[in-house]
Amino acid sequence: MKVRRDGLLVLDKPPGLTSTQALGQAKRQLQILKGGHTGTLDPLATGVLVLCFGEATKVAPFLLEADKRYQVTIGLGVSTTTYDAQGEITQQLPVQVDRTQVARWLPEFLGDIEQVPPRFSAIRKDGMRFYERARKGGMETPPPRRVRIDRIDIVALEGTDLTLDVACGKGVYVRSLAHDLGARLGCGGHVKALQRLAVAGFTIDQAVALAEVNERTPLVPSDEALRHLPAVDLPPLLAAAVCKGRAVHMEALAPGLARLYDADRRFLGVGTIAADGSIRPKRLWSAGGSG
Repeated sequence: MKVRRDGLLVLDKPPGLTSTQALGQAKRQLQILKGGHTGTLDPLATGVLVLCFGEATKVAPFLLEADKRYQVTIGLGVSTTTYDAQGEITQQLPVQVDRTQVARWLPEFLGDIEQVPPRFSAIRKDGMRFYERARKGGMETPPPRRVRIDRIDIVALEGTDLTLDVACGKGVYVRSLAHDLGARLGCGGHVKALQRLAVAGFTIDQAVALAEVNERTPLVPSDEALRHLPAVDLPPLLAAAVCKGRAVHMEALAPGLARLYDADRRFLGVGTIAADGSIRPKRLWSAGGSG
């Protein structure tokens, strides 16, 4: 019998499944009713996929905004329609690339940059996803968008396989990075393997293999995903007011988002602190639950 549970599961997504398929399988194995995932991983990709259950689904918008880290292996010399190994080959060129040449081009992809997502992407336009358009023969690409890449380290260059460690903000398409870097190197490139190493402070070392998930697998309290936000402990009267959706006031608080707790350190939710010290509830968890 399926039950209601609150919390997060840090999953090590296996290859060959979409994020939605991985979520569905985890729900069945956990015997949980309600759940969602926090950002799409391509079927080819593996690694950290944070799943939210019960009250913890309220943390999903915050995780979608979180920074991420990937290890990607780029197959140089081969370009594909999807920018990864699952697409049709569009071009093959000889590869004469060394680490010095790669290092020379990497700064172009650092910082706040304009990136064009792949034609085969889940971005919507006029109610249709771009991958649906592409499968019907459409050649239109999504519009470029501003993204942030903080760091790219060369892990290895073995033959035509280039492995990079990438730390970035939301919305980055690693497939586009592989394609664009291959173009700069003059030989083309596509993603051969992709592993998400971390998201929102959750790392691959914490992730549970999907095959090992069962109804006894413990869940992580959802406020663990918000550790980057400051914590505010509210006295009983203020905590009660916040739980009723009212704004309260405390001195000497920095403006911005914060985790809110009551006097017993029960997680209440996320609040917005104004410049005058007033705290307005932004998203509350029911019954002050830690899930």
